[in-house]
Amino acid sequence: MGEAYSELMKQIKAGKFVFTGELEPVKSTNLQEVIEGAKTLKGHVVAVNITDNPTAFGYMNALVPSYLIQKEAGVEAVYQMTTRDRNRLALISDVLAAGALGIKNILALTGDHTTVGDTPQAKPVFDLDSATFVYMLRKMIDEGVDLNNNKIDDPPKFSIGIAAAPNADPLEPEILKIERKVKIGVDFIQTQCVYSVEQAKNFLDAASYLNTPILLGIAPFKSVGMMKWMVEFVPGIKVPEEVQDRIRKAKERGGKEAIFAENIEIFSQMIREIRKTTNATGIHMMAVGFEWIVPKIIEHTGLE
Repeated sequence: MGEAYSELMKQIKAGKFVFTGELEPVKSTNLQEVIEGAKTLKGHVVAVNITDNPTAFGYMNALVPSYLIQKEAGVEAVYQMTTRDRNRLALISDVLAAGALGIKNILALTGDHTTVGDTPQAKPVFDLDSATFVYMLRKMIDEGVDLNNNKIDDPPKFSIGIAAAPNADPLEPEILKIERKVKIGVDFIQTQCVYSVEQAKNFLDAASYLNTPILLGIAPFKSVGMMKWMVEFVPGIKVPEEVQDRIRKAKERGGKEAIFAENIEIFSQMIREIRKTTNATGIHMMAVGFEWIVPKIIEHTGLE
């Protein structure tokens, strides 16, 4: 770990078990929901990720909401940036802009291929991959130069994060991809969602030699339909039968309200277990569109 430029990294370095959240600007110029979502999460999470054209859907550039949640909601942002949509010139431009706007965390991502999104005709860029992007960020932050060693006046300072797929099968190639980036210089890792402590432990054990803070992803289910969709269509998502059963039975028992109550039970219990039995640094909570459940789950863990 390098110098802690963000509050997120300061808390991690201080040995705190941290929570981060996630918000999604959509195909709109209205950011009211994003700002309200950030206000809901404030006080429960140390920072909030703003997604960058997630699953290759064309949404508002993540830089503006990252700036506005810091300014209007007082919550630190993790500015997600994919290399799918930008060449290295555009990446440099946006990184410099983020530095000028007081952003302190960047999550470097490759990004899903354009063919899975809402504009499949779009030409993917991938001028850099996420590892080379991390290398570019390190040069900008540490040396004050770009990839071609052109000098940057007043270089930006960020804590750099990457994503990981804890359910990759086989896991070894995923760990090697992470290792490549960690060797370049990564401050923290946030994972895609896990749905059992066993999955979490398998990944944490495999990645432990990297000595890099890991925040495990957790994504509650808004509905049975959402759960089915994730199980069937989202690569690498494994939801244990027991968890699926509990959500289905909750719906039969009392509809939407019972599903939410069951989510709070399932995930607070899982987070407590992760905190107690693993070396995870924290939890990355993804409840896009129903952010209000995140404080309830965190409060129910008793870990705040």
